[in-house]
Amino acid sequence: MRLYGVTGWKNAGKTGLMERLVTEITGRGFTVSTVKHAHHNFNVDHPGKDSFRHRMAGASEVLLASRKRIALMQEMRGAREPSLAELLARLTPVDLVLIEGYKRDTHPKVEAWRAETGNPLIAPGDPHIRAVASDTALDLDRPVFDLNDTKAIADFILSEVGLPEAAQ
Repeated sequence: MRLYGVTGWKNAGKTGLMERLVTEITGRGFTVSTVKHAHHNFNVDHPGKDSFRHRMAGASEVLLASRKRIALMQEMRGAREPSLAELLARLTPVDLVLIEGYKRDTHPKVEAWRAETGNPLIAPGDPHIRAVASDTALDLDRPVFDLNDTKAIADFILSEVGLPEAAQ
């Protein structure tokens, strides 16, 4: 599978960029899946729901299924966090997997960066960041895109992974 990441510090615009890229690239006829890394505890179900009750009772995995959606939740219960490669192996093949986060992994990435956050750029010290999407002009040794120019960023990513600008 072809992979490309969107990385950056908190409040840099990663999730908004991911959302726009998924819309843009699927709109061109490609299939896209996403992987999002969370640094905190999260729930996709809620107290009182059957799936929550199953997990709280001790289930290792809870699979929810309907005609419209399938969700598999796995409780780590002290086990190590799976690597990105292990998670990717679980996905159904698609044209492109967009990965949010995973700053330290070695897949190619675009860094989302906003000046107002005051965070340093990651790109200068990371050769896996192939471009920066910024809200301000930057002088770097790699392409810099306007953070809101989704079409140009999508064109760049598709070119980088060897996909045409539109599905055949």
